[in-house]
Amino acid sequence: MTEPSRKTTKKAATAKHRWHLAVNDFGVEITDLEYAVMRLDQSFSRWQSECMAAVTGTALSGQENALVHVIHMHERAKTTRDLLQLTNRQDVANMQYELRKLIKVGLIEKSGSARTGVYYTTTAEGARVCEQYAQLRESVLLKMAEATAGIKNAAARATACLEQLERVYETATREVATFHRQR
Repeated sequence: MTEPSRKTTKKAATAKHRWHLAVNDFGVEITDLEYAVMRLDQSFSRWQSECMAAVTGTALSGQENALVHVIHMHERAKTTRDLLQLTNRQDVANMQYELRKLIKVGLIEKSGSARTGVYYTTTAEGARVCEQYAQLRESVLLKMAEATAGIKNAAARATACLEQLERVYETATREVATFHRQR
């Protein structure tokens, strides 16, 4: 008896994945990628929360954690508009809530006014937390990732692929909003 070829095995596995979102091989590949991204997003959010809790003792969501680091990035003040653009978000009300929470726990501060422009920067405590987070990230996550064979090249390819897909999703979103939305 001969072993099934890799192509035959993959085809059989692909056939098992077919459902309303994936009716052909290409649909299966994209759907599998979408599920992997969703699972990665959840794992990444939990990692961010646990790492931040380790250095602050404060429970912050993954998005709140990301905001602290984006605000601290390049040690330059950021506006809400900057933050929305840098994080590819549109949920202004949620972001404003998160910014208020970060101010309350003392990691960021707000300056300026509606007239002159409102800017957010990390406090001295926020900068210290970002640096401790980076050190913990280096000693745990990056050390583990570096020990994983081929991950550096895979990460570079995945980044390029995800950036391409981001553009496809943005274009597809405009298409659906413009021509396919039920009124």
